[in-house]
Amino acid sequence: MLENSKVLKDSWLRWGANSKEDAKICIMGVPFDNAVSLGKGAAKGPETMRNLSVDMSDVTEDDIVIQKGILYDIGDIPVDLNWERYFGTVAEEAYQLMKTDNFCLFMGGDHSVTIPLHQAFGRYQKEKNEHAKIGIIHFDAHYDLCGEYDGHKWSHACTEARSLETVISGEDLFFVGIRVAEESELETIAGNPGITVVKAKEVHRTGVEAVFKKLKDKFADYDAVYLTIDIDVLDPAFAPGTGTPQPGGLTSVQLIQLFQMMLEELPIKAMDLVEVAPDLDVNNITSWAAMRLIFDLFGHFSK
Repeated sequence: MLENSKVLKDSWLRWGANSKEDAKICIMGVPFDNAVSLGKGAAKGPETMRNLSVDMSDVTEDDIVIQKGILYDIGDIPVDLNWERYFGTVAEEAYQLMKTDNFCLFMGGDHSVTIPLHQAFGRYQKEKNEHAKIGIIHFDAHYDLCGEYDGHKWSHACTEARSLETVISGEDLFFVGIRVAEESELETIAGNPGITVVKAKEVHRTGVEAVFKKLKDKFADYDAVYLTIDIDVLDPAFAPGTGTPQPGGLTSVQLIQLFQMMLEELPIKAMDLVEVAPDLDVNNITSWAAMRLIFDLFGHFSK
């Protein structure tokens, strides 16, 4: 991993804590994009976001000053050519971070990296409380519910199919921003009637307050929620630098507002930001959109 490397020292580590235990937020990069089905390049997401963070302000839009010592970044999990072994390492390292009981932020990478992250989350929360009620909120243009895609069960199109097998049931899964699907995914949803779906067009039609009410009503009595954000939940106008863009997505303002509301009122304990592909981007528009969410996360924990 990149712990104590120059790229970290020059980035948001100006807010870094001396140890994981002293921080409020733990950060880990997963620069893996071998499971994409279209445009590649998300492996460079963590490095790019750290580099851009040099130019982040110390004060949020809501005039919150980012606290010193708020975060601890362990760096990236170096990519292993053995896919199964790599995902095992990611799951174990994520689990160890979660054991600090701090909020954990994971930066992808393509959406397949969420498979071991979900597994680590489920493992840790059940160890804390075997009766814990665990949920997953999935912001994405896609369901990622394929049983198999491109001949592999660990494709970035299979993320939540795997979570339904090992971590949660359908009633614990909530999608926001969907606007495309595979036929097999519709069959999976039909077989799991508890899954909640808010498509992008509903966000546009009803507004963020109505969408958040659905989220709050769903997860009010949950012990822990994992939030996964595929940056392609945004319309390509706001996030062109991603491998599978789909027109009709959320605006940056809609995503920011929903994110802030969820942090304030839902039991979100960990999250990831995935599918930011800098080589496909224009003037780092997509990376900066992801960075805004990270900055709001820092602000939330600096109150």
